[in-house]
Amino acid sequence: MSAVALDAQPRAVTVVSWKTPVILAVVTVLFALLPILVPRPGDATFRFSSGRDAIQLPELVVPGTGTAWAAVVIGAIIAAVAFVLVSRRRTVPLWLTAVLVVAVIFGFLAWAAAGSTGTLPMVGLLGGALALATPLIFGALGGVIGERAGVVNIAIEAQLLAGAFTAAIAGSLSGSPWVGLIAAMAAGVLVALVLGVFAITYYVDQVIVGVVLNVLVIGLTTFLFRQVLAPNQATMNTVTPFPVLPLPLLSEIPILGPILFRQTIVVYLMYVVVFVVWFGMYRTRWGLRMRAVGEHPQAADTVGINVARTRYMNVLIAGAIAGMGGAFYTLVSVPRFNPEMTAGAGFIALAAVIFGKWDPIKATLAALLFGFATNLQGVLSVIGSPVPSQFMLMLPYVVTIFAVAGLVGKSRAPAADGQPYIKS
Repeated sequence: MSAVALDAQPRAVTVVSWKTPVILAVVTVLFALLPILVPRPGDATFRFSSGRDAIQLPELVVPGTGTAWAAVVIGAIIAAVAFVLVSRRRTVPLWLTAVLVVAVIFGFLAWAAAGSTGTLPMVGLLGGALALATPLIFGALGGVIGERAGVVNIAIEAQLLAGAFTAAIAGSLSGSPWVGLIAAMAAGVLVALVLGVFAITYYVDQVIVGVVLNVLVIGLTTFLFRQVLAPNQATMNTVTPFPVLPLPLLSEIPILGPILFRQTIVVYLMYVVVFVVWFGMYRTRWGLRMRAVGEHPQAADTVGINVARTRYMNVLIAGAIAGMGGAFYTLVSVPRFNPEMTAGAGFIALAAVIFGKWDPIKATLAALLFGFATNLQGVLSVIGSPVPSQFMLMLPYVVTIFAVAGLVGKSRAPAADGQPYIKS
């Protein structure tokens, strides 16, 4: 009887997949083609300090091709370990994938900079990547909030562009970038409200609404730029940008200080927003209700949660956050508005949402990776690297394909994402 009782007990079943070790091996093999097909003689020099740093770190000189081969060896070992773990029905820990990514990136940088006349300024590279990733992070956070509430937000591009346009006008007329930032948030909320009305109230297909809003905002801002801003450039399209504010003591920390703490107030606000969204999503009643209506709206409705009101609230919050990302373009990056200046950043932010598996922290890390890839193309061209800029531009989308294919595990959207809720 005891044996029967033991057999009747539930057993934990570990689901493992061969996709992760296979993709790790494929990445390693593809990277190995670089030193095989295009060996780069010479050394690569990495610079970790700028001239104004209080603490100067020595430069690091490594052989370009040798470092690339070292990265290949590390990747091969990690891929082999992943195959062994899966064969023993154990999951591959995420840190192994992270080590492989870091090794491949460092090996690629050494290979690309080998024999070049310039040095790789790591502080400038990573600091610039953070700045470029800031609007992507705001957009990705807006996408995570909206989709966790069950509303697909294809209109991130429209919210970013509307925020940039409104920030330019409000900041120019008032002379204050803070007014421009608030106006950008209002513009993001307005676009989100239109999305909510059609998607939540009238049950229109959310993807179609998002695409239409993107086209509408692009056309509207381009028309208004030509008819209003261009003839009145001095008064309506000349913004006083946010200055760089180094934080005392923190900005003097070697490497991390100049990267993280010599930024503008918008970047510092981004740090706060990331934490608030993460904490609110997993530690508050607001986050619990948001996730409930995104996973099972009928069950949420049964326990007294107003599904439509909850979705509206979260879509509007997401629009305000995305609007802050749009303000970055005209209040930090370029002190004026230009047509289509977001250049598809909203779609990269949407890719970060998928790559980050609808989690605010992981989506932020994905946006940082995309910002790094974007900034890297400019740095490599400056130092005379032979890597085509088109390769770096397509890298974020290639990374997203690998992520969806299973490199970081299974990506599953919220169960009710994109599905209108009709109260029965």
